Amino acid sequence: MSNNFKDNQPITATKLMEEFRRYQKGSVSRRHFLGVTGLGTAMAVMGAATPSLMPGSAQAAGKLSNKMVLSTWPNYHNPKTLENFTSETGVNIQANVFGSNEEMLAKMQAGGGGVDVIENTNYTFSTYVKLGLLTELDLSRIPNYDASTQNPKFSSASTIDGKIYGVCKNWGTTGIVYNSKKIKSNPKSHKDFFDVTMGAGSGHSILHDYQLTTIGAALCALGYSFNSIDKGELAAAEKLLIEAKPHLFAITSDYQPGLRAGDAWMSICWVGDGKQLNTDLPEMQYFVASDGGELWSDFYSIPVNTPSLDTSYAFINYMMDPKNQSLDAEVHGYPSSDSRVTGMLPESAQNDPILYPAKELFNALEFGAAESLTDPTRAEVMARFKSA
Repeated sequence: MSNNFKDNQPITATKLMEEFRRYQKGSVSRRHFLGVTGLGTAMAVMGAATPSLMPGSAQAAGKLSNKMVLSTWPNYHNPKTLENFTSETGVNIQANVFGSNEEMLAKMQAGGGGVDVIENTNYTFSTYVKLGLLTELDLSRIPNYDASTQNPKFSSASTIDGKIYGVCKNWGTTGIVYNSKKIKSNPKSHKDFFDVTMGAGSGHSILHDYQLTTIGAALCALGYSFNSIDKGELAAAEKLLIEAKPHLFAITSDYQPGLRAGDAWMSICWVGDGKQLNTDLPEMQYFVASDGGELWSDFYSIPVNTPSLDTSYAFINYMMDPKNQSLDAEVHGYPSSDSRVTGMLPESAQNDPILYPAKELFNALEFGAAESLTDPTRAEVMARFKSA
C-alpha cells in the first residue's frame, strides 16, 4: 500500500487534517486513512489536534472508560458494529435489553444503574425531560450527526423547548407477523389477530410485555385510537385481552425465538423483527394492520448520571457515522431517518413494502403519546391482564 511516509517524507498537519475530514465524512475508508497518513504519526498529531473527535487516539482514549452500558431493545444492533466500536476504542459494551419504555423509565427513575446511553422512543422525551433524567446534547461533540439529512417527521421529537436531548437512530412501524404455513386466513387487521388467536391459532399467539403496543392492539381491534386513555374504551380493551389470554402462547417482547421454533405462529411485531423473520423464513409475513397501530422513532440519549460523558458521546458519534448505520441496518432491518444511510442501502431495501407500507396503511398509524406512557389506568389494565 502506498502512503505519504515513503522516502521518509512525513505528512503535514494540514494534509493530515484534510484526510481526517474526508474520513470523518465517510468519503474514504479507515484503511485508506491509516494507509495515507501512517498510523503512528496520525495518532500523535490527532491526539494533539483533535482529541475530542478521534476516539481511537491515544489522548482521547485516555478519557474513555473501559466499559459502557447501553439500554437497548431485542435484536436491535448488528453485533459486528458493536464489536468494531470496541476494537477501535477499547470500550467494551454491556447491552441491557428491555421489553418496554415503561421498564426502561422505571430503571432510570431508580438511578439508572450506571447506564451510559439509552435508546428511548419518541413519545418518552417530555416525561424524561420533566423528570430531569436526560442530558441536553452538545451536537458539536457528535460531528457525524447531520441535522440537514434527517427527516424531521422522525427526528424532531427529541427537541424540547428548543433543547435537543437525543439523535434519531431508526424509525419504524408496529404491526403483526404470522406464519402463513400455519395460518391460512390471511389476517389483515388487529381484529383478525384476536379472532385467529381465539380461534384457529389458539395457543400460538404472542402479545408484547408492553402496555403501549398490547393495549394499543386491543384498542385498534375495537375501533378505538391506539393511544386512547378513555376509561370506558380501556375497559373494553381489558375485557378483550383477558378473553384472549388463555389462548396465548406467551406475553413477551422478545418474540422471535418462539416464532422461529414454530411454537408461536403470530405476534404483535416491530418492523425490523418482521423483516428479519421474513428474510430467514419467507413464510413469516409482516403487515401493518388496516385498523391502525403505531408509528415510532427511537433515539440515542444520554442519562444525566452517565458514568462517562466522553464515552457516551464517543459511542453516539460512532453510531451516527452513515457507514456504521448502514452496517447496523444490514442486520436489524429498521428504516433510518438519515437520508445518507437510505442512499447507501440497496434498491430492494429502499422499495421494500415491509419497511415502507402502502400510503393508506401508513396514514392510519399513530405516534405514541406521552399520556400513554404515564396514564395510570393503562398501567392498571396491563397489570390486571398479566395477573389474570
